[in-house]
Amino acid sequence: MGLLRSETMKYGMLVLPVQDARRYIDKLGKETNIQYEDMNAREMRRPYRKHVQRLDECERILRFMFDEISKIDDCEIQKNKVDEFLEADGSYKLETVEAELQQMYKQFLKFKENNVTLMTERNQAVEESQVVAAAMKILGAPSAQSDLTTPMLGDDPLGERRLGYIAGVVPKVDEDRFARAVWRASRGNTFAQFSPIEESVIDPKTGATVDKSVFVIYFQGAVGSMKDKIMKVCTAFGVNMYQWPASPEQAMQTDTKLRQLLREKEKALKAYQDLMRTEAADLIAPSSVNRTGNSKIEDWRLFCLKEKAIYSVLNYCEEGMALRVNVWYPANDEPKIQAALKRAQEGDLSGQGAFLNPDNGKWRTTPPTYIRTNEYTEAFQEVVDTYGIPRYQEANPALLAVVTFPFIFGMMYGDVGHGSLLLLSGIWLVRNADSLRHSQPVLFSARYLVLSLGFFATFAGFLYNDFFSVGLQLFDSGFEDKNGNGEFTPTYDITNSGGPGPYPFGLDWAWVGASNELLFVNSLKMKLSVLFGVLQMIVGLLLRWGNAIYERNVTDFIFECIPMMVFMLCFFGWMDVMILYKWTHPIDNAPNIINSLICMAMGQPDLFPLWDGSVELAKSLMMYTVLSVPFMLFPKPFILLWQHKQAEKKKTAEGHHLMVDEEQAGGSSPKAHGHGEEFEFGEIFIHQIIETIEYVLGTVSHTASYLRIWALSLAHQQLSLVFFQKTLTMGLEMSFPANGIMLYFMFAAWFGITLGVLLGMDVLECFLHTLRLHWVEFQSKFYKAGGEKFAPFDVRKLIEQSSAE
Repeated sequence: MGLLRSETMKYGMLVLPVQDARRYIDKLGKETNIQYEDMNAREMRRPYRKHVQRLDECERILRFMFDEISKIDDCEIQKNKVDEFLEADGSYKLETVEAELQQMYKQFLKFKENNVTLMTERNQAVEESQVVAAAMKILGAPSAQSDLTTPMLGDDPLGERRLGYIAGVVPKVDEDRFARAVWRASRGNTFAQFSPIEESVIDPKTGATVDKSVFVIYFQGAVGSMKDKIMKVCTAFGVNMYQWPASPEQAMQTDTKLRQLLREKEKALKAYQDLMRTEAADLIAPSSVNRTGNSKIEDWRLFCLKEKAIYSVLNYCEEGMALRVNVWYPANDEPKIQAALKRAQEGDLSGQGAFLNPDNGKWRTTPPTYIRTNEYTEAFQEVVDTYGIPRYQEANPALLAVVTFPFIFGMMYGDVGHGSLLLLSGIWLVRNADSLRHSQPVLFSARYLVLSLGFFATFAGFLYNDFFSVGLQLFDSGFEDKNGNGEFTPTYDITNSGGPGPYPFGLDWAWVGASNELLFVNSLKMKLSVLFGVLQMIVGLLLRWGNAIYERNVTDFIFECIPMMVFMLCFFGWMDVMILYKWTHPIDNAPNIINSLICMAMGQPDLFPLWDGSVELAKSLMMYTVLSVPFMLFPKPFILLWQHKQAEKKKTAEGHHLMVDEEQAGGSSPKAHGHGEEFEFGEIFIHQIIETIEYVLGTVSHTASYLRIWALSLAHQQLSLVFFQKTLTMGLEMSFPANGIMLYFMFAAWFGITLGVLLGMDVLECFLHTLRLHWVEFQSKFYKAGGEKFAPFDVRKLIEQSSAE
């Protein structure tokens, strides 16, 4: 039905042959929009769970292989070619892909085990070489008495108590903890020395770089309880321990051997990397059946994803001679679905075929909401759906939000300069949409929203005649300083008696910089905010009328819609008339609108009428405003009570047949008006009181809430003015040549502040306030939400979402 109301939905049963059910679901998922219901939810039967488990295992293997390939240099996986994959996905078979994945998985596991072994051996060689290097620094040059095995006290009997030592490598993060543990275990009878390892050590399991330090612990006695205590501490921390050279000569010999061993390990690791790169080359290259598409491993991933979704749908089906599943689909798409089933039947081996049996009876569940969108309206519909999904065929706010949302934003953010920058950002997003589709999906979906916000902000900027706080002299001014004393007088006909007209478009640039500029512009923007706010709320009430007429709900139309509109027009509509009348008619003693409204509401005499008879008209409108409140409060509950009694009589006369239908439908009735399964007059009456009070008070507060448009516009204009005066204006006012030099720095400061505050924070602020006005002030007049979004099985959408992750 378009964007105003959701599509008309139909309910039916899809019957599929068991042998070719997967192929039919695949075909329908590519060409049609069908939402499948779970027929096995109550019994939890899943006839195709084995297939889903196999695909889960395939996805696990693929995640492992993706992780391993990402560790290989110069191996880039080609992705995001959705069209090419959908054209060639029929050439992949689950059994073939599964077998190849299992074979590749075993190979990659062996490769990984070999890599862990090589990396561990290489790390051990690096660590031991660093221990030897530290020993060479401590032991110094070779000498006759440098051997640590020689007693330090010579022939003294105490010399048998030689100096013991333990050396190894500990992670740098554990260095302090390890030193404290050794100190406490030995009660301070050890000396520990640490030196950082300059060469990086890579953890073979995680691939992360680990910083380590060489340690050597000296203690008294080469053997004994002290050594056992220190060994226990080392074992508890999991440090790697190595032999500490006893002499400089031994250290040099060990260092030479370790350098040779390290070169061999590095060579082996390089050979392993080359082997892995060769094995991965086939996986990152396009498949033989899809030469222009994604990498083979990416095609496998997308194929497994699609197959898992297909078998998940098949798990919804009831088993029997054929598979049966209940479906929802748009009524306009029924011929398309029948044609797709007919085309798919050409390859049906069983000859049974599949068919769709529409259910023309009474629906047992509420139809899902399906609103067709395009690339432009999709972002605005997403804004509405974030608040709540429209009920089935309820008036959709997105139809008007396409225009009102960017327009209100423009009223808040109106500036030619800032709006143009935002507009250019939107144009850039639209022009680069293809490159952003998968890399930045959020920006891709919001590109037309940003474009619209920038366009209307620029348009409102021309209306306000504001370009980075500077007025634009686009036309001749309607004011003239005849005496040269700064007092401008109008040159146009201010009495509307046929003379020259005012400034052709927007605000006259003569107001920029005037002493009473802020007073005049504030009054103008404040009244524009109220005018547009009341207009939008009236449109919301008209949509409420549309809902009542479409649902053929006479009670809601007469006793809610009409009195609500009377209340809105007779008070707030009259306020808008007063504003417009004062703008278009010269009045000698012009009344204050707020005072006139107070006199109107309080029944006090208004001494400053707009025209002869306006006070009497205001009194009549106020009487209608007051009478509309009880009219929307009392009749509806009693009418619903009468309708309930009539329905009870009908049930009794028909032998309670409707009660059986309600139990089959889940015990809910579409006529219950949201007040529960059983009719309770007290609850309905209280609910109606709350709704009436909420509408009356809410209308007043919502009208005042639209003044945020004026407040945000004022804040934006004043911030822009302050930033301009404190940067560029200060630079221009300096004497030559300082002004020419400082202007560059002042421009950089001004542009940086503009980007950070006015194009960053202020855009977000205006967006959020615009969102609030639509969700609360506008949509509360008619929008109930609470619908269920139509979720068809769409293969393309599934693949595109997966590619964007």
